Amino acid sequence: MLTNLSIQNYAIASALDISFRAGLTAITGETGAGKSIILGALGLVLGDRADRDVVRDGCERADITAEFDIRLLPAATAWLTDNSLSSDDDSALCLIRRTVGADGRSRAWINNTPVTLQALATLGELLMDIHSQHEHHSLLKKATHQQLLDDFAGHQTQVRSLRDIANQWRECQQGLQKLQDQSAEQSALNELARYQLTELEELNLGQDELESLDKELDELAQADSRLAGIQSLLLICRENDEGNIRQQLQQALHVLGQFNQSKKTDNQSVVSSQLASIDDMLNTALIQVEEAADELHRLAERIEINPTRLDQLNRRLNDIHQLARKHKVRPDELIELQQRLQTQLANVMQNADQMQQLGLELKRLQTAWQTLAETLSQQRQQAAAKLGSAVNQQLQALAMSEASLSVQLLRNESNVPQPYGMEQTEFLISTNRGQTPRALGKIASGGELSRISLAIQVITAMTSQIPCLVFDEVDVGIGGAVARTVGKLLRQLGARGQVLCVTHQALVAGQAHQHYRVSKAADGDKAHSQLKELDSGQRTEEIARMLGGETEQGFISDESLAHARELLSA
Repeated sequence: MLTNLSIQNYAIASALDISFRAGLTAITGETGAGKSIILGALGLVLGDRADRDVVRDGCERADITAEFDIRLLPAATAWLTDNSLSSDDDSALCLIRRTVGADGRSRAWINNTPVTLQALATLGELLMDIHSQHEHHSLLKKATHQQLLDDFAGHQTQVRSLRDIANQWRECQQGLQKLQDQSAEQSALNELARYQLTELEELNLGQDELESLDKELDELAQADSRLAGIQSLLLICRENDEGNIRQQLQQALHVLGQFNQSKKTDNQSVVSSQLASIDDMLNTALIQVEEAADELHRLAERIEINPTRLDQLNRRLNDIHQLARKHKVRPDELIELQQRLQTQLANVMQNADQMQQLGLELKRLQTAWQTLAETLSQQRQQAAAKLGSAVNQQLQALAMSEASLSVQLLRNESNVPQPYGMEQTEFLISTNRGQTPRALGKIASGGELSRISLAIQVITAMTSQIPCLVFDEVDVGIGGAVARTVGKLLRQLGARGQVLCVTHQALVAGQAHQHYRVSKAADGDKAHSQLKELDSGQRTEEIARMLGGETEQGFISDESLAHARELLSA
């Protein structure tokens, strides 16, 4: 419920701070004193649009703050939690602030967190419902009719289940549609991928095949020239009959041997030592030439001259390079391309499986929704007749004896699961005998609509989720016994929650648990509104004034005071 409302620099109100309690709160005062300021301020914190005209003259901005106790409001608590807007210090309280600048710009906060106007309006619908001739009221919305009927019949659990199933169906349908759209968009690309993958699979390129092929091709392509070079080296080393290296080394060793046998000299020891070293080197060279020749011979035997294999290699490499050019990749990227295409087509198969599963889930949800919706539809048919009859009895007591309200269930022709079920509820009203029932907004006047709303709220009071009701002059055009009945009905509503009522009727104000009077006073050259909670004596005087007991001199007659005391004591 609303616990506190602070208003600063709004219209002619410079500063108002109002504490509210549970029950019926009456707000009274002379016409033009500023009663509408309270309703306007409440409208702003509940998400109404604002303009610069609401800012008090000479001020930079209007500032309205409302505090709500939400301990008994699970829907509001859940919404705050879902949107990460819960109060840090006390989850039982919800603080809403709205400012409007002199330039018309507006800002809003929920529990000190900036929010959009849409978020504010959404939360506002969970906290308070304003019924006024000049402000928005939910009774003109078909969604409210549906909620009122289901609250009256106690269908909350079934409605939540139906809404959950419908939401799951919608999410499932959106997921399936997304996959189907992707499949349609990718169809041509997937066909191309299959064709390309077939080509790559037919090529069957090995992981290291390209490197191996290049190496083998190089060996085969160079075989002739390499073999010729080896043979030339063999001739030079030992196989040439006319002066190969081996023969020359052998001849050198022979000469050296003869030289060692020549006549000795005085330097024989030194020369002999040097010649021995040269002999060793020449022998070593001869051995190495022989080994080199043997190695060249073995190498020549290993070199293969294979024109057939060379042709196969050229054709294989040509196929690889052609396919790489076709796909605009390097030859060494073909295997990676093949893997990507395999992954792409695997995803296609996975999407096909997902679509099949989603299709089965859609059928399951459709069946579950259909079963629950049909059961709820039958229950609504029975509850609609009971609600219409009960509301019409209340309308009789509210001086609308010729009015008749009927609760119509409009069947939904679509097979798509809807959150509200198989039908929508609409309240139709006939305010005069013989008149065709029509929508509330097309038939009922402002005062009638307020009384119709009051009758409906009284009937649904035990189960309604609307926590705080505000009625703006629901007593317009009535008096006497009807006004007393309206006051009793409002008090009855206040007994289960909170009702704020702006009224000009003493018989209505006399039923309140809490009474505020709005007055206007001068502050220099500016007027400003004042709001005061009345004690017992002040309340008696206010009720007496409303009864018409104020004289031209501003005095209240003893008769009016006595009447007021009698009314309040009753």
